[in-house]
Amino acid sequence: MKEDIIINSTTNETRIGLMENNQLVELYVERPNNERMVGSLYKGIIKRVIPGMSAAFVNIGISQDAFMHFSDLGGGIGLSKNLKNSEGRTSQPRDRSQKRRWDGNDLKTGNEILVQVIKEPIGNKGPRVSSQITIPGRFLVMIPNESYVGVSRKINSFKEKKRLRQIANKICPTDLGLIIRTLAETKSESVLTSDLDRCLSSWKKLDQALKKQNGPGVVYRDMSMASSVIRDLFTPEVNSLVIDSRRLYKDVTSYIRDVAPNLAEKAILYTDKTPIFDKYKIEQEIEKGLSRKIWMNGGGYLFFDQTEALVAIDVNSGRFVGKKDHEENSLKVNMKAAREICRQLRLRDMGGLIVIDFIDMYEERNRRKVFEEMRMALKMDRAKWDIAQISPFGLLEMTRQRIRPSLLLTFREPCQHCDGTGMVASIDSVVTMLERWVRRFRSVTRERRLGLTVNPELKEFLSGGLRSRIAKIMWNNRILINLEVGDDMKIDEFTGYSHKQKKDVTADFSGHNSEKK
Repeated sequence: MKEDIIINSTTNETRIGLMENNQLVELYVERPNNERMVGSLYKGIIKRVIPGMSAAFVNIGISQDAFMHFSDLGGGIGLSKNLKNSEGRTSQPRDRSQKRRWDGNDLKTGNEILVQVIKEPIGNKGPRVSSQITIPGRFLVMIPNESYVGVSRKINSFKEKKRLRQIANKICPTDLGLIIRTLAETKSESVLTSDLDRCLSSWKKLDQALKKQNGPGVVYRDMSMASSVIRDLFTPEVNSLVIDSRRLYKDVTSYIRDVAPNLAEKAILYTDKTPIFDKYKIEQEIEKGLSRKIWMNGGGYLFFDQTEALVAIDVNSGRFVGKKDHEENSLKVNMKAAREICRQLRLRDMGGLIVIDFIDMYEERNRRKVFEEMRMALKMDRAKWDIAQISPFGLLEMTRQRIRPSLLLTFREPCQHCDGTGMVASIDSVVTMLERWVRRFRSVTRERRLGLTVNPELKEFLSGGLRSRIAKIMWNNRILINLEVGDDMKIDEFTGYSHKQKKDVTADFSGHNSEKK
């Protein structure tokens, strides 16, 4: 499989596209006013401990308190230990079984704690944090205040795993844990030692910054989005790394020459006049990734509906007309849909509970084929996922790890008029609501004069015709209404002004307030 990484950098944002066989499968976006938080470390203060939720809320110096589940507790409870043993090497045997477990009994309201963000804030939810601190390098991950060594499960060779574990036990300082990453396969002891030294250097700087930090706030920021993607994704299997910013190209190549000099020649500075994302046809894939409806080759299409509770995906045959019977045609569309859905989930970065409504198939063996196709396609996804069998109703349920806001929430905001529902009040219902409000105002105040400010479209609707609707409202309620336009108002918004009381009385006669009276 051919892999490429394409980076587009502007003054307002940096976008990174991961391509597989010339198709966009992942997109990362970072903006100056919305830098990523995952991986950064904060000095926090425990605000609340809720045993019933097995969780605590931590003030880390931002507007929303961070959420920390007891399962995310680790050796970082309390402030960091001094690195008095960080220079010493130990050859004592270590094992994953030595990993310490913690419960919420050590958490006390008001205590200071060092935490690391593991999930970005999404909507009204604050970030999720962990006290099990990790300092990632290119070839290994250092875990302070732990004492075990692990090796990536993706390394298949037992002999290579044993060799890497022996090196890790030899170079690892006491009171530190290590996880050897997949990229470390075939790497020498000196390379891993250099990577560990970089992690130790970062940890010492963090420890110093922590001592100087008086209140809650950030003490260590992880690499920028571009650098972290290079660290985690730029492997020997990647065909090319193309960057259209000269400054970013210099920074990235400097980092690559330091950690993986053999890959430096794969980094390319893009200088064509055609925008880089247009050249690689990424822009049109982004637009498709933001669309609710996706057409597939052959005529079938998908609908993506993202809600607060779950993501619903509907598979439709559309214009597809097969040459075989209904069962075979349904299977063919569903197989295509399974592959495209898995790609779209990665591209859109959708997480949480996902329900897919496949076209009905009556034979169990066909449902099994679609299920296996989903499993195979999901193996390319680096996010954690779980998948259930297709039900007799054609529904497949799955979960996918959610770390940051989806692509839709990155590029779009809820509509100011419909608050993201996609629906607005009909103009007839707004007129009825307005008339009820006028009737309440008239019955309570007995005033005969009123000022109303409404949306321009609503004013035109009320005033149009030989006998306007506003005239009927005035006649039925025996009141004189002075109608004015509010250009910034929504269709269902209006304000009422009492000339007698010389004030805005809109809220006084809403349905809720009138019930109280």
